[in-house]
Amino acid sequence: MTLRAQNMTLNAGSRILLRDFNLSFERGELWAVLGQNGSGKTTLLQTLAGLQMPALGTVTLHDKPLKDWSRRELARNAGILLQQENEMFWGSVREYVALGRFPHDDEDESIVNAALAMCDLEKLATHAYQTLSGGERQRTRLAQLYTQNAGILLLDEPTQHLDLKHQQQFFAYARHAAHTEHKTVVMVLHDVKPALQCDRALLLYGDGGFRAMPASALTREILSELYACEVQL
Repeated sequence: MTLRAQNMTLNAGSRILLRDFNLSFERGELWAVLGQNGSGKTTLLQTLAGLQMPALGTVTLHDKPLKDWSRRELARNAGILLQQENEMFWGSVREYVALGRFPHDDEDESIVNAALAMCDLEKLATHAYQTLSGGERQRTRLAQLYTQNAGILLLDEPTQHLDLKHQQQFFAYARHAAHTEHKTVVMVLHDVKPALQCDRALLLYGDGGFRAMPASALTREILSELYACEVQL
């Protein structure tokens, strides 16, 4: 199932973040989205998820505009991890993770248990979500996304607050999801190193310009221009 942006323009107030953006995100691809703060990375991800509309153009999933999908249908096919979410959840870790099954009208315990195990949350399953540290909450949010079992994963800074062990676990999962489960995985990253291990890279310049390329083709010169500072690989 292909997620495609067609003739899309994204604005932030009077600023044009992306102009005439045409790109397809295919099954089995692991994407890194890179750019300076304010370049439109989060806006792009939210638009690809159907959470906001572009100023111009359209986003389609399986050749059907996102606006024509019901929210539940869309959630069965595409999941998004936002940078920040409403933290006013008073239930347990297990209950929070199980919410990912809502679009499927079931609470498949085997899927929930597998997600808890994948994120090292088994011992915390009965703990109140509100009592968790920042890193534990991030792992819980990732686990909820995993239980959604969508074919397209859109992740905004997925490794924020994670320690080194859990960062490595996440990137191992992302590669497995794309290359073994044939999902489409699109990640906004600030760390260049894991971006180099992705299949594709999307560079956002914040002035309407963008560049899509194989991640293996990223060079010191390209990244230094993108970030307006000297980058060493």
